[in-house]
Parts: sequence; structure tokens; C-alpha cells
Amino acid sequence: MPDSQPERDETPSERADRLWNEMLQEVRVCQTGAQILFGFLLSVVFTPRFTTLSDFDRHLYVATVVLGAVATATLIAPVAFHRFLIGHGVKPELVRVAGRFITTGLALLALTITTALLLLLRTALDATGWAWFLTGAVLLWFALCWLLLPQVVLRRAERRG
Repeated sequence: MPDSQPERDETPSERADRLWNEMLQEVRVCQTGAQILFGFLLSVVFTPRFTTLSDFDRHLYVATVVLGAVATATLIAPVAFHRFLIGHGVKPELVRVAGRFITTGLALLALTITTALLLLLRTALDATGWAWFLTGAVLLWFALCWLLLPQVVLRRAERRG
């Protein structure tokens, strides 16, 4: 996992501890959002309106719930890894693996939110074209905020340094 401040004077263990603490702060926000969304999604199937959904919307709901479950599990995985590996002197490896889990979990969370939005908009709007358009716009916003803008900032920093 790249370090945003390579000029720090710290041992590999101190660096791993610092990066781990930073990652925990980041993932707490994601975990909470994923868990709340997943909990809400679980309740939808028990509403009277669910039985009136089209086959496509029911399949979309199932895909959304599965994505939500996988996103939640992926975002919680670093905690489980830490619990099992603590005290074994593998924190640098833990930081690398946890970083991959968090990146994957963020992608899954974006997909979960996007499919949930599509389901909601298809149900709320009479025009399914608008539902697809608005969902696509939100997905582009995720890509812009979570992928493109960080890359722009990184490239600018690399050019300066």
C-alpha cells in the first residue's frame, strides 16, 4: 500500500501501525453505510409492494441484496483478518491485504448503491428510461469521485515531486 508521506521517519512496524489505524478510520465509514443499507434491503422483501414487482425488478432486488451482503462482508474482512493475525508479526502484510479488501468493498458498495437506486427509481418513476439515465449519472459520479479525481490528484503530485 503506497504511503502518502514517504518522508516520515518511522520503522516498518511504526509505519504498519500508522497505516492500519488510518485504514480503520476509513473503513468505519464504509462499514456503517454498507450495514445500514444491507439491513434496509433485507426488510424490503417483507413489504406488501414487493409482491407487485416485475420479474426484472425482483431479480434486480436479489442482485442488490447479494451485492450488499458481499460488500458488507468484504468491508468487515479486515477486522476478521486482524483478529486472527494479531500478534503474529505480519501487520505489513495485513495492511496490504486489508487495503485490497477495502478497495474491493468500496467497488461493491458503489454497485450495491447503484442497483438499489435503479430499483427504487424504476418503482418510483413511470418512465424507466429516466430511472436508467439517473442511475447511470450516479454511477458516473461514483467513478468521478472515487476513481478519476484521486488519480488526477496523484498525477499532479507526481509531476510536482
